[in-house]
Amino acid sequence: MNALSTAATGMQAQQTYLDVIANNLANANTTGFKKNRVEFQDLIYNTLRLPGQSTDKDSSDPVGLQVGRGVRTSATMKQFTVGSLRNTGNSLDLAIEGDGFFTVMRPDGTQAYTRDGALKTDGNGNLVISNGWTLDPSISVPAEATAVAIASDGTVTAEVAGSEEAMNLGQITISRFLNPAGLKSIGSNLYTQTTASGLPYTVTPGEEGTGTLAQGFLEESNINAVEEMTDLIRGQRVYEINSKVVQAADQMYSKIAQIR
Repeated sequence: MNALSTAATGMQAQQTYLDVIANNLANANTTGFKKNRVEFQDLIYNTLRLPGQSTDKDSSDPVGLQVGRGVRTSATMKQFTVGSLRNTGNSLDLAIEGDGFFTVMRPDGTQAYTRDGALKTDGNGNLVISNGWTLDPSISVPAEATAVAIASDGTVTAEVAGSEEAMNLGQITISRFLNPAGLKSIGSNLYTQTTASGLPYTVTPGEEGTGTLAQGFLEESNINAVEEMTDLIRGQRVYEINSKVVQAADQMYSKIAQIR
């Protein structure tokens, strides 16, 4: 009887399911956060009789006899649906209205990608994200700038005291991936490329299917609290049902042990 081990796999899978839901809910207010979805697969089967196997000389079994050995968590997949936009009024806050990622330069010279457009300026006037990593390509705001404007296509200009014409500071670009779900999450609202995501390709916002930029807005997480709570209850109940199977199997083993 494999009920104990089979039910145990169900409890382990649901524990992972609840862990992922907890992380989703914990990040409900995280800027640009994308929810994770858990995927399951059934395990190997004990095949006692193959479908189509002959039962006698004149007929064969139409369905066979197989007993499954449980379930496992096969993957957690990021869902990159666009979250709602929140007006902040901050000129350096940016949201991507559509697909794509901001590119930032890590201290080791490699690139990372984010949907969090809460930009700031460092001591040198460079546009950086919250942990201080610079936007790539880098854009520097001069100290004499009185206002910064970012167009929907990523063009950055600044009004400078004593000048009638706006100063062009550079271009914010958007990176895309063939398989964004294959990106690796490294925390701090950041992702890095993997072989599964494919190589990034950089385009101007609004071109080739990328989203445009919205200045003065931030993208909220795509977490739906009602859906997450419903999934939480579902996972909790499935966990309880599997624990009942463990109890039932234990009682059956106990009865067998009592046989004299």
